[in-house]
Amino acid sequence: MQDDDIYEVFALRYAERSDRKRLESFIFADAHDGPHPIDYYIWVARSRDRTIVIDTGFDHAEAASRGRSLLREPREALTTLDIDAGAVSDVIITHMHYDHAGTLDHFPAARFHLQEAEMNYVTGACMCHDELRMPFLAEHVCSMVQKLYSGRLAFADGDAEIAPNLTVHRIGGHTAGIQCVRVLTRRGWVVLASDVSHFYENFEQRKMFPIVLDAKAMLDGFARLEELAESPDHVIPGHDPLVRARYPAEDPRFEGILHRLDVAPKL
Repeated sequence: MQDDDIYEVFALRYAERSDRKRLESFIFADAHDGPHPIDYYIWVARSRDRTIVIDTGFDHAEAASRGRSLLREPREALTTLDIDAGAVSDVIITHMHYDHAGTLDHFPAARFHLQEAEMNYVTGACMCHDELRMPFLAEHVCSMVQKLYSGRLAFADGDAEIAPNLTVHRIGGHTAGIQCVRVLTRRGWVVLASDVSHFYENFEQRKMFPIVLDAKAMLDGFARLEELAESPDHVIPGHDPLVRARYPAEDPRFEGILHRLDVAPKL
């Protein structure tokens, strides 16, 4: 295994929402009235030769529209790693929900990677239903179509290699084409679950998230995450504040902002 093919992996926290209840996170969970805050992240996988950004978050306007607390724009969070969003060459979009596929135009040099099933979903008949359409934004979808027509969108169909030792895997469940990202690090294969599992509790206790298109695919997806990862400790959920506790910032100045995931968890 060459050092060139091993990645550092980071979670970058850019927003939060503290006024949530457990009923917004779990189907059939107990204590539904209990508090359950959520964090919003993008991720970076960086090797000696390449930097790949996973998801692009949302901006101030979308935060205001949906009542979220934006701590910093995703492109601002990237500067903690000395990454210029305008120079990033590859961006993986795990799915097209507003909090994962906004700010696309902040990455003008990037080639985007998306599952074909996700594009079919967000431009198809399912979007006739308000309940299914709610987590998406038409402007984001139209922006992605523009990327397609300008030659800056690459489709995957299931499992695909984006770079050496970095692959995507369509899971489905939460949306039709949601994908996770598998990355080789010095501690083994880390899987960035994104919203395949919003919280540790989702995949560890097989509790479904309420926004679900296909319940079976979501439940099967929890097992798939564990199959792809070196161990369950190598699975990183998409929105859990516990990520910050398990992977405290190496630099106290970046606590709550920049958390390294290619090291062993502290908890």
